[in-house]
Amino acid sequence: MLFRLPSEEELTDKKLNEFIAKHDAECAFRFKRLKDAYETDYQIFHQKPKPNYKPDNRIAVNFAKYTVDTFNGFFIGNPIKISVDDDATDNIKKYVELLDQYNDQDDNNAELSKICCIYGKGYEMYYVDELGNIGITYLTPFDAFMIYDDSVLCRERYFVRLYIDSNDVLHGSVSDAEKVRWFTQKGKLIWEEEEKIHGFDGVPATEYVENKERTCIFEPAMSMIDAYNKAISEKANDVDYFADAYMKILGATLDDDDVEHIRDNRIINFDEDADRLIVEFLQKPDGDTTQEHLIDRLEKLIFQISMVANISDENFGTSSGIAMKYKLQGMSNLAKTKERKFTSGMNRRYKLIFSNPISEVSGVKEDDWVKLHYHFTPNIPSNVLEESQIAGNLEGIVSQETQLGVLSVVDNVQNEMKKIENEQEKAKTDPVMMQMFGGAGDGKPGVLEEPGNGSKET
Repeated sequence: MLFRLPSEEELTDKKLNEFIAKHDAECAFRFKRLKDAYETDYQIFHQKPKPNYKPDNRIAVNFAKYTVDTFNGFFIGNPIKISVDDDATDNIKKYVELLDQYNDQDDNNAELSKICCIYGKGYEMYYVDELGNIGITYLTPFDAFMIYDDSVLCRERYFVRLYIDSNDVLHGSVSDAEKVRWFTQKGKLIWEEEEKIHGFDGVPATEYVENKERTCIFEPAMSMIDAYNKAISEKANDVDYFADAYMKILGATLDDDDVEHIRDNRIINFDEDADRLIVEFLQKPDGDTTQEHLIDRLEKLIFQISMVANISDENFGTSSGIAMKYKLQGMSNLAKTKERKFTSGMNRRYKLIFSNPISEVSGVKEDDWVKLHYHFTPNIPSNVLEESQIAGNLEGIVSQETQLGVLSVVDNVQNEMKKIENEQEKAKTDPVMMQMFGGAGDGKPGVLEEPGNGSKET
């Protein structure tokens, strides 16, 4: 759900109350259901109880948490790397590193990504803390919402943050492109007199989305997860049925003492005519095959529809590199979509932060955010030997940069190329290295060089 307000229309108390009511409805009917699913509170636990004489097992397999944690680890298990243009000043890189370290941004990014996986969207808010530093924090859709204009570009107009105090009174703040205002809802909106200029060139918040539709990663498979929980719960009920089956005795009359004796001692001894005596357990029809088929089918469909790989599959770890890529193709496609959305959000993050006067004090200009580049590395098992062989085969065919990019052990290709260059320069001036590998510089061969291998004979 998008909250939109025409550009020419101001945010009145009436409109704000309408937006808050819509937000509360979305939280109650959608976000709470998604949150409950992630926290293992499924529909199976809220069904009407069965009669006391029937088994009533309630089993929930938390596919929601599995898919979220698996995909989030795949997407951002390796922290996002930020690089700057070669012609950029060192101030930009140092400031971004300081900013990210001060706000523990690697953890913030991971939590924000997880929020998007669960709810389809999440929020990031920027502020100036009591120490005069720029702070960054994340918020769930329960805590805030963004109001956009009605243009094609869908520009941010207001950011509304909400919280409820210990007395169940709703409080909140409204931020526009210039200032922040605070209110309390007590039948009507009561505004505080104090307003604060936030110093950012725009609404000081960013909405991050999982995809354009703002759907969570397991939402399309929710009906199948509920069906799976029902099926496996009935499977457990059938086990109880067979474990507590009724004994049928025909051709003999038993009193209460006989029944108790049979139950406690597990011994049956009758004097009646054995030809007319029938002793056996009552059995309900066996639907095991049908149940197992349904459970297996639902499990496959859940992973197929959510497009998250089942890494618990016993055959997954024995796959070759190419087979592994095919199995991860669906998850890789999701990650690429999310990467583009995350990149857009991070561009807005640093654009807003660099516009604040506090950033200018650190020697960063307002438009320096365009010099930042973000690198996402999927967290997948790697075969370094296989990668090194591929990189070696690319020698002379592609550039060194592309060659190094094949290796998962290289986090930053540009930095690695600089290290190689520095080592080569050091080797030229190091007498020991020259003697061993490159000659002594006086025309004589090095220790490891022999005539005929490219060195000159003397």
